[in-house]
Amino acid sequence: MTGLHIDEEPAEEPAEHRRFACYLQAFEAVAEADEADLVAAVLRDQDTTMADSAVCRHLDRRAADLLTGPAFTAWARTMTEVIADRDFLTLRLREWTLLRTIALGKPWAAKDLTSASDWFQRMATTLQIVTSPEALRLLAERGRTRRVRNAASRQPQHRDQPN
Repeated sequence: MTGLHIDEEPAEEPAEHRRFACYLQAFEAVAEADEADLVAAVLRDQDTTMADSAVCRHLDRRAADLLTGPAFTAWARTMTEVIADRDFLTLRLREWTLLRTIALGKPWAAKDLTSASDWFQRMATTLQIVTSPEALRLLAERGRTRRVRNAASRQPQHRDQPN
């Protein structure tokens, strides 16, 4: 009977995994003034899927940190220029901007919410800063997935509204 060879050397980690980890570390340490240059450099990586993933993780972290503060607008404008040719990243940043709009109580269109990605709708129903009863009601009624509809209907702001 043959068994597993536990004493074997582990397979070497793929190069793109190492670069991804290095990029994430660099994003954690980057100065605000150098952020756009670092994003641009990462997006020049030969593995576009990995690069987009690293930048998306960074965008998610930074957007969440800046979401309701005054620095978000200038940051989003700068990032929009850097990621302009990356459709997925552009959509993600646009959806963070929509989350900000809702969180700040500014006007938004129902179609923007109902046509948004599953990711956006999940974020809108789970982030504590999105308290718009209208947005939650809309997602409870017309969210893309049962998970979104259920999450939106469980929000206290939605339950307090008359039917």
